[in-house]
This record gives sequence, structure tokens and C-alpha cells, in this order.
Amino acid sequence: MVNNDVKVALITGGGTGIGRSAALAFARAGYRVAVVGRRLDRLDTVVATIRRAGGEGLAIQGDVANDADAAHMVQQTVAHFGRLDAAFNSAGVEGTFAPIVDLTANDFDQTMSINLRGVWLSCKYEIAAMTRLGNGGAIVNTSSWLAQGAFPGTSIYSASKAALDGMIRALAQETATDGIRVNNVQPGIIDTPMLRRFGGDSATQPFINHTPARRLGEPEDVADVVTWLCSDAARFITGQSVMVDGGYAIAGHRAWLSGAVSSVAAEA
Repeated sequence: MVNNDVKVALITGGGTGIGRSAALAFARAGYRVAVVGRRLDRLDTVVATIRRAGGEGLAIQGDVANDADAAHMVQQTVAHFGRLDAAFNSAGVEGTFAPIVDLTANDFDQTMSINLRGVWLSCKYEIAAMTRLGNGGAIVNTSSWLAQGAFPGTSIYSASKAALDGMIRALAQETATDGIRVNNVQPGIIDTPMLRRFGGDSATQPFINHTPARRLGEPEDVADVVTWLCSDAARFITGQSVMVDGGYAIAGHRAWLSGAVSSVAAEA
């Protein structure tokens, strides 16, 4: 029997990294949780963890860049749980980091298909379901600090995330009268498998050195912000991209560390 009194959250990319941490955080907050991803074994592990803690979980295999899969994940969630109150669209790829002259149109299409098309499709079907069900809801997408910054070689990735920041402003206006809020989180340097693939263990110390908080972010740091944005405590927040980076992206911080700012101050 479906329990329509308990809220439901749908998490894409829920088998690993930030998505996994968010799925567990929503479960701890009392939500029933559907996790979506391409690897069913990882999703089953997350669901098993939720169930061992006394929660309810559902694993749905699918590719968010596929229109039919995106529609199915929402339909399956509502069919199984009877409602949809929150969604965290966390599925994403780093793609290929390289100078633009070395990148291909295929590199562009592969990254954009997940990071932009996949999130757009997810929002499309989540919003349709929430509107039809009439209970409002909250959606959070994973953008990145690289939507506002860059490394050499991140032209595609940065563009894919910046596009999400523009997208939610339109969605926030389209959905507000239906009681639906749409926001983004912008993770900074977070200790996830994606970061380790990017540079390996040896690459993490420079990031730590350049973060005012003096540590890498943990997936739970982002997950806690996501669950807060989906809660009533954030009821008047929509169309916003919230940086979760320990201060990494603050302009001027590197100049201070290098001594340039302190030298200027001493001369003044």
C-alpha cells in the first residue's frame, strides 16, 4: 500500500559521489528516495543502505540524456511512491578537459548531452509531474564553481554548467505559481571519484592550499545544502545558484596567498 503522507525525493546520479550522499541525506530526513543511474549495482547498494536504516528506497536504471529514460524515471517514481516532492539532478560527467583546438564536436556533444540535455529533460518531466500532482515541490541541479570560473581546458564543461545557471532563472519564473522552486548548487573542489579521475591524489593538495577552509569539500557538505534547499526553510528561494566551495572561488584569495596583496598593503 502506498503511503501518501511521506515525502518523496528523486536523485539522478544517485549511485556515487554527491548524488549518493544526497540520497542518504534525504532518507535521513524522512523522505522515501528513488535513485537513478546507469549502473544498477551501485544503485542497489544505496537502496540497501537506506533500507537497513529503516527507510524506503527504489533503484531505477536509466540514462538521463535519453528522453524515454528521463520520462520513465519520473513515471516509475510516482507509480511506486504515489508522489514527488523533491528532485536532485546530480548526474553529470567531466568530459574531456583540453585546449579548444584539441577538442572535437563529439567531445562537446558527449558532455552537453549529460550535463545540459540530461538536466533539462529531468526538469521537464519532474516539473510536469509536480504540476499534475498539485503539491508543489523543489528541484535542485548540480552546477559548478566552474560556471563562474575556469581552468585552461574547461571550455565545454564550464559552458555546460553556466547554461544550467541561466536555465533555472527561466524555470523559476515558469513554476513559481505552481509552488515549485528550482535552484542550483555550485560545488567547489569536492572529494569525489570525479576529482580523483581529474588529477589523482597528488593533485588535491594545491586545491586545499587555495581553499580558505583549508580542506577539500565532502559530498555531505553539498548534500546538506541540497536537502536544505528542498526544505520549507528555503521556501522563498528560487532561481538561485548557491556556491558550496569553502571559499575557493572568492576573487583575490590566490593573490593574498602569493603575497601580492600583503605586499601592496605594506607599501600603501
